[in-house]
Amino acid sequence: MAASGGLAIAFDGDDTLWHNEIHFADTQARLREILSRHVDGPTIDRTLYARERANLSLFGYGVKGFTLSMVETAIEVSRGTVGAHEIQELIDLGKAMLARPVEAMDGARETVERLRADGHRLFVITKGDLFDQETKLAGSGLAELFEAVEIVSEKDEGTYRTILDRHAIDRDDFLMIGNSVRSDILPVLALGGHGVHIPYHVTWAHETVAADDLPPFPRLAAIGEVPDFVSAWQRDRMSAL
Repeated sequence: MAASGGLAIAFDGDDTLWHNEIHFADTQARLREILSRHVDGPTIDRTLYARERANLSLFGYGVKGFTLSMVETAIEVSRGTVGAHEIQELIDLGKAMLARPVEAMDGARETVERLRADGHRLFVITKGDLFDQETKLAGSGLAELFEAVEIVSEKDEGTYRTILDRHAIDRDDFLMIGNSVRSDILPVLALGGHGVHIPYHVTWAHETVAADDLPPFPRLAAIGEVPDFVSAWQRDRMSAL
């Protein structure tokens, strides 16, 4: 445990510090409308998800890969008959997502400011397209409150291990806060760190995990609950010494 009592606390970006997945869901709904003359909605959803999964190793996470996957979906479900104007509309939807103003979560700034005032080291660890994530962080108005920002292509044990080693963070003093059990909680627990899950009301299928046999970890309803949770958790840790 850190001698000063301060923790290294990392936040996920998308759907933890700012809204994100709802915009993908809205765009996917528009995709179903555009392609409705070709095939039914569930087929479009299944095809898009399969394209996204297949493209992750090439395009990574983010709006750009999602847009290319929408175009491929349109070509596939229409058997190559999709019109150029429809393809252009899909491209325009992707551009609109990238240009959308960032909407920080209610209480995000107050939470980060309070944790910083309490002497904790604060980080952002988020995955996705570098330019897109940098733009969203800048637009959130929160960037200056963090010691470091790590934008990664994947969140797995190896990624977290590299980050913790680079910043000289003890595993037992590391707390990761995010909306994805798959990306923000399980790899951190496997390394001996700690995770706090704040569910978002929309979750991409790729980030879901089966509820069976999950290790225990705390869940909070909103980011504004984090400072009080951290204070209580620290008291419990100190009393256990």
